[in-house]
Amino acid sequence: MRRRPPPLGSPLHLLLLGCSFALAAYAGVRLFAGDWFGVALWIVGAALLHDLVLLPLYSVADRAVTHGLGAAGRRDWAPYARVPAALSGLLLLVWFPLISGMAGRRYRSATGLSPDGFLARWLLITAVLFGGSALLLALRVRRAAKHRPPASH
Repeated sequence: MRRRPPPLGSPLHLLLLGCSFALAAYAGVRLFAGDWFGVALWIVGAALLHDLVLLPLYSVADRAVTHGLGAAGRRDWAPYARVPAALSGLLLLVWFPLISGMAGRRYRSATGLSPDGFLARWLLITAVLFGGSALLLALRVRRAAKHRPPASH
């Protein structure tokens, strides 16, 4: 039997919500305690970079993929390109300083680990994501072909 989550407004829900806000407030105070201007500048810069540069770029790329597949009559294949591209892009965004080698010395001094290999690992993960997506698409196409009635002449 599946347990249902607590209803909205229940004491448990309100307690969990209060704890979440307290944890977020604590993290915010700790984050802004050191270099509050640098953190605020980073947040504003990230929002502007996303809205003014990244959003138009991936919107154009998505439209090109959707249009290309739509012209071929395969518009429903677009998620098989979107999902691995989005996951790979997210990994690139999060790990860009290490993938590009820009934070190698800092990473080594903070962790004692070598920063080498992040580019190769990201490329491998990207290849696995696209390969897995292609495999799922091939299985879907094969299953659809098996269930399709034979064409009559």
